Amino acid sequence: MPCILNIETSTTVCSVALTCDGQVVFRRENFEGPSHASVLGGYVQEALEMARMRDIAPDAVAVSCGPGSYTGLRIGVSEAKGLCFGGDMPLIAVPTLEVMTCGVMFREMYDEDTLFCPMIDARRMEVYSAVYNMALQPVKPVSAEIIDENSYGDILDRHTVCFFGNGSGKCREVLKHPNARFIDNVHPLAADMLALAERAFRRGEFQDVAYFEPFYLKEFVATKPKHKVI
Repeated sequence: MPCILNIETSTTVCSVALTCDGQVVFRRENFEGPSHASVLGGYVQEALEMARMRDIAPDAVAVSCGPGSYTGLRIGVSEAKGLCFGGDMPLIAVPTLEVMTCGVMFREMYDEDTLFCPMIDARRMEVYSAVYNMALQPVKPVSAEIIDENSYGDILDRHTVCFFGNGSGKCREVLKHPNARFIDNVHPLAADMLALAERAFRRGEFQDVAYFEPFYLKEFVATKPKHKVI
């Protein structure tokens, strides 16, 4: 299995993980606010030192590609591109909402018809979200949503839906459906990129390092009542 250096900077949390042979062998996380510019380089250096100590070398760099903070994503992607250019390594892009979902799915056992809705905060009652099933297949694609009491009603009538992420807290008082479950303290983390990054590596799903750009929040437009990615 590959050795991959994973970088996640899409929200206020900054994290780096080194994964090898299906295991996380190094991880660093900072939850103290948007300090990516000051801590990311140090975390990456520590990860590379750990790799040298184990006599291994990264086969690729994976970076969380959004949706997420414009500044955070730019810092993470710039670091990843520099590592790929300097080390002649391929670049893997991992969708942020899928990273969050993997982190929740592996926490505990769920009924097989449970759905998962990661939410990234935007202004007012707007969030950036998607809905996935247990196979991480999109039931509802990534979109911008203005949340009200009717949001996700058709899905909630048929499934238990787990809502999580930094956009879910403000929705708790609005989404009162009995099938809505809220999970606190869920952040996109580099350690949770393991399965997604390894899958992309096996499939050869690499990005053009020179031209790759992440999906910034500003690229999504929400209107009411239907919301689509533009």
